[in-house]
Amino acid sequence: MVSVTNRITQVKQPRGGYINPKDFKFVELNDSKELFPDENTHSTIVGLAVDYLTRFTMGTSAKEAFQISILGSMLVHENDYAMALVDAVIGLDDNSIINACKLVGFDVARRAGVAAYRPVESILPDHEAISNIRIMVERSTTFLKEFGPIVKDGFTFECGYTQIVSSGDGDFLTQSTLWDFKVLKKEPTNKHTLQLLMYYLMGCHSIHEEFKSVDKLGIFNPRLNKVYLLNINGIPSEVIHQVASEVIGY
Repeated sequence: MVSVTNRITQVKQPRGGYINPKDFKFVELNDSKELFPDENTHSTIVGLAVDYLTRFTMGTSAKEAFQISILGSMLVHENDYAMALVDAVIGLDDNSIINACKLVGFDVARRAGVAAYRPVESILPDHEAISNIRIMVERSTTFLKEFGPIVKDGFTFECGYTQIVSSGDGDFLTQSTLWDFKVLKKEPTNKHTLQLLMYYLMGCHSIHEEFKSVDKLGIFNPRLNKVYLLNINGIPSEVIHQVASEVIGY
């Protein structure tokens, strides 16, 4: 039994992917802000910090927004330190962003196992990383105000897991769209589009009624400030059946 992202690495997709990323329509947003080309912090840390800080900025409590980080900290017996970091995330000031980056360093213990954990004290984002994270969170909140409102965030798929896929969590749901945030320097790949389709199918099998009104899959990349959208009814039914049975195990 594996996570959604691990399952994707095991699957040999048909040529172009189950869903070709080129099938998504994209919209380029523009805020005239420039990101620094380089930052000293790992892309996974930056991506998670942007994701959770966006949830926090949109009104989710820090404790809820960083829930996976907190669960990870318990596994490595660092819960007191993690809770002190949570209390110190108060906005988008430099210190809050640094604390957020340290906090998400605990995620790996929960997502990949304790053996993959490295002490979070060593995570020290530089000026460039802090500035980039701040701009990307601001872009994300602007995007959500335009394409929202959010009806659910940071959700898991209770009753949607199988003997093959046992974990995975989605980013944001609006009334009509399942959104995944990707903080990438490049365009989405067929791994990312398969991840979204898996989340959608698992959501439909889960306890969450909100998936009944979802008719689009969306990716937002705050690094490129681009939105990618695909109508679910444009996905061939045989692709949906194949992913449901052969990839997820329904």
